[in-house]
Amino acid sequence: MREKMKLIAGNSNKPLFKKISQLVGVPLCDTEIEKFSDGEIKVKINENIRGMDVFILQSTNAPAENLLELLILIDAACRSSAERITAVIPYFGYARQDRKDQPRVPISAKLVANLIVTAGANRVLTMDLHAAQIQGFFDIPTDHLFSNPVFFEYFSKFDLKNFVAITDIGTIKMVRNFAKKLNAPMAVLDKRRPEPNQIAEMHIIGEVYGKNSIIRDDMVDTGGTLVEAAVSLKKEGAKRIIACCTHPVLSGKAVDLIEESPIEKLVISDTISTEDKKLTSKFEIVSVAKMFAEAIMRIHKEESVSILFD
Repeated sequence: MREKMKLIAGNSNKPLFKKISQLVGVPLCDTEIEKFSDGEIKVKINENIRGMDVFILQSTNAPAENLLELLILIDAACRSSAERITAVIPYFGYARQDRKDQPRVPISAKLVANLIVTAGANRVLTMDLHAAQIQGFFDIPTDHLFSNPVFFEYFSKFDLKNFVAITDIGTIKMVRNFAKKLNAPMAVLDKRRPEPNQIAEMHIIGEVYGKNSIIRDDMVDTGGTLVEAAVSLKKEGAKRIIACCTHPVLSGKAVDLIEESPIEKLVISDTISTEDKKLTSKFEIVSVAKMFAEAIMRIHKEESVSILFD
């Protein structure tokens, strides 16, 4: 059946897309993604994809060109008579404005969902959305993978007898499952943000004194919240502090900030390329390629994907 499958990769995260391609056993489609002299994106698919089951691989982290590239690739596949187009989005960007919680603000997550559907996608495959309700913003089937199994595998080599899993209110459901799998208790960070990327107050609900902590989060942007959490844990008497996150946005001086923090190790997945981030030895990368490859093969064979949600 794989002769009816095509994988098309955007430029946002080529290392991950190559891993997925190798695991699926289907080479990446010969595709030209260039720019006109004025910076506009030019796309050409150099293989016949008529009647094919097409998977377009692209994360939509900044710059915004990554999102636009995805939309243009979907449109090109649609106009090339692909039978089905699945947008595989390891990191779904523009997800942090997912509700109208202030006057005169957009719901950018819904806008992006509309753009992807309008471009011609028939299905979406993504991972660890910033808010679970974003699945409902799409009017097409959406498979929402969870990265917890990748981190379970990493932490299985640890002696977890004296560990506690740390979460905040927004990711409590994800971390509850994480803590249960690791057979560790859970503590909650109660934080108040006056503005994005800023913390005014942070309180810890739960026992962390004398324990080793694993901070589990869905994304790290500037690193400020993560570092503030680590400092608060140290003040409360925590011993070792390890953190893990699915989406390493790592903007601005995030790498330097984390390097100078009490965090012993930050384990990140490869949903976003970090080739240009100059990561230090404090960072360790685990790959989600196997999960995406398995999901792609199951979708192509019309098999259940729900087994991957456990």
